[in-house]
Amino acid sequence: MKFLDQARVFVRSGDGGAGCVSFRREKFIEFGGPDGGDGGRGGDVVALCVEGLNTLIDYRYQQHFKAKTGGHGMGKNRAGGRGADAVLKAPVGTQIFEEDEETLIADLTEVGQRVVICKGGNGGFGNAHFTTSTNRAPRRANPGQPGEERTIVLRLKLIADAGLIGLPNAGKSTFLATVTAAKPKIADYPFTTLHPGLGVVRSDDREFVLADIPGLIEGAHEGHGLGDRFLGHIERCRALLHLVDATGEHAGKDYKIVRAELAAYGAGLAEKPEIVALSKIDAVDADHLKKQWERLKRAIASAGPENLAEGQAAPLLLSSASGAGVKEALRALFNAVETQRALDIVADETYPWSP
Repeated sequence: MKFLDQARVFVRSGDGGAGCVSFRREKFIEFGGPDGGDGGRGGDVVALCVEGLNTLIDYRYQQHFKAKTGGHGMGKNRAGGRGADAVLKAPVGTQIFEEDEETLIADLTEVGQRVVICKGGNGGFGNAHFTTSTNRAPRRANPGQPGEERTIVLRLKLIADAGLIGLPNAGKSTFLATVTAAKPKIADYPFTTLHPGLGVVRSDDREFVLADIPGLIEGAHEGHGLGDRFLGHIERCRALLHLVDATGEHAGKDYKIVRAELAAYGAGLAEKPEIVALSKIDAVDADHLKKQWERLKRAIASAGPENLAEGQAAPLLLSSASGAGVKEALRALFNAVETQRALDIVADETYPWSP
């Protein structure tokens, strides 16, 4: 299945049904009177958060959704039926924006969440509705109100507890494949990962969801490489694992490049708790490893140690291929995630009114 995380969709709610002009005519009944029923309400356009979906691929093939028109009123005071709703099914983590892609309409974060995007038009009144003491036989009825229409933008942001960041070929996909059952594409060339991936990490009787996004390069916020559009998938993460390739030319410079792209993107990514690890340590000799570790440690100190997660004093060493340092990295990530969860709970209790 192809991964699609953004879609533009045109939606229109149903028109209301027209009211009916009708009179009761039966044998031996001299004054039958009006009996035209009201029209039915048009269907709504509804966004529904469902489980079992992890992409917006369905909206690649259908971009127009229209709810049904309400039924027209009928004689014998029969009202028209309500029009059927048009339901847009979306995965957890989908945000719905106006056409300007800035005004947020809804954020679907829980399965079963239901949001009305366009309301259906009201049905028109039949002539029975207009009967008065001086007008016993009205011959008019209202047409139904027209429905609403708008263009919306669906944007999927994966919901994960922790995210993997780093330059291309830093070992992110290998780490994800090592600690989860996910099977990302792994190769020895840059930009092997073209789409975000998710995996569930289980260790020490605990578990959390880990997200892997395509690698960043210098200038990603300006559209270089794959750009920074996939950074939206780690906006909801509570902690980040920053992998720096030990086989690269300068670990400190590589670290600063990614940090600069996080700051340029914004959305609070640069302030998230971060675990920094030097990866692929099995592929370099001891002297080169020591030099790269010292470079990375100096870069972290110059950027500000407050970026590191609580309890981490220096960058970790790990190798996904050999398993060295993987458990230590997972424990540090677990602790950072749980600490942030606790802070979020306290914030929710302190500010229950906060949006």
